[in-house]
Amino acid sequence: MSTKRLLGVFAHPDDEGLISGALLKYQALGIETGLVYATRGEVGEASDSILAAPNNLGEIREGEMRDAAEVLNVQHLWFLGYRDSGMPDTPANQHPEALINASAAEVIGKLVGIIREFRPQVIITFDESGGYGHPDHITIYKYTIGAFHAAADGDLYPELGPGYSACKLYYTSYSRRQVVMMSEWIQDQAFDNVFKNLDLEHSGFDDNQISVLLDVEPWQQEKKRSWDMHRSEVDSVLPILRLPRELQRKWRSTEYFQLATSRVGNDTVGENDLFARIP
Repeated sequence: MSTKRLLGVFAHPDDEGLISGALLKYQALGIETGLVYATRGEVGEASDSILAAPNNLGEIREGEMRDAAEVLNVQHLWFLGYRDSGMPDTPANQHPEALINASAAEVIGKLVGIIREFRPQVIITFDESGGYGHPDHITIYKYTIGAFHAAADGDLYPELGPGYSACKLYYTSYSRRQVVMMSEWIQDQAFDNVFKNLDLEHSGFDDNQISVLLDVEPWQQEKKRSWDMHRSEVDSVLPILRLPRELQRKWRSTEYFQLATSRVGNDTVGENDLFARIP
């Protein structure tokens, strides 16, 4: 195992797109990477209804995620086994196996076990908005915070091994400038999508919230190839795929992180390194 490790904790296969450049950048520096998914993304439309029916969409998306992980050189994947809760106020919210209906202690315990096993110095998850308000994104944000602290306390979940203190917890999201750009581009479009009715004042990071602005331009091609592995996604829900190529490139060239908690001190403006001050 590498002496340094980075762990992303997300809700659905494809969420890692927010940090795919970071995964590639740090893996190239010899840092070991891992990803956790609370669900397999069972709920939603598929781009090919012949290949994906409601009863096998989760299986398909897990397979796509494994293909994407191979492109990203991520060797450690965990699926927590909960069901995709769907968008707010949909019938999927009521499913007894949905993530939003799971026991907090149980989900946090699963994450604590992974953190103590993998021993990452840096953990990344969604911010409190979940990017665009998806219930699963907001839920995993809350439980990742809980697990970050619980993993360090050996009196909690003692059956999962000795306590382990990760150095930093980051949130990831779009920048608000990106969201505004997207909103302006789609406002006259005829198709509907999850970005169309965003609250622009509370979506994405404002400039003063960004602790690390990561230049991932050198990994553009790999980022796109990893995204292309998610073949079952419906492109009408993902307006970035309809942007002109140059705007897509601009969108993918930078990734944004907000330092939530640090045991090694605050980040310095302009430093732009998730592993700053980590020995």
